[in-house]
Amino acid sequence: MITGVAHVCLGVRDLNVSEAFYRDALGLKHAFDFINEEGNRFGAYFHVGGRNFIELFEGDAAGPVEGQAYRHTCLEVDDIEKAVAELRSRCAEVTNPVLGSDGSWQAWTADPDGNRIELHQYTPESKQTPYLA
Repeated sequence: MITGVAHVCLGVRDLNVSEAFYRDALGLKHAFDFINEEGNRFGAYFHVGGRNFIELFEGDAAGPVEGQAYRHTCLEVDDIEKAVAELRSRCAEVTNPVLGSDGSWQAWTADPDGNRIELHQYTPESKQTPYLA
């Protein structure tokens, strides 16, 4: 049945600006673009790791849907301090890491459209640890 999260889809106002953030600041690999029948690019896919992707679509439908419950995208990192330092070196604004109530380290940033992104590092004490493969 369900085996994992394939991708997270985000609406963006300016695909080029958002692509620069996800590629250059976050360091994600651009996988492919969506091109319409007129030959115009309107979306892009970025490889996060493993079988996980972030999908971006540009346009009028990019704004939040009224009543939508989306809160943030969470990206797992292997070293929170190193990840924060690396993102800051790429001019991304990132909070200082804090230990969350789930026992995992977290830090926060946002893309150019204000979509919040949590950086997340599991610890042996993380409440999620018994479920990790």
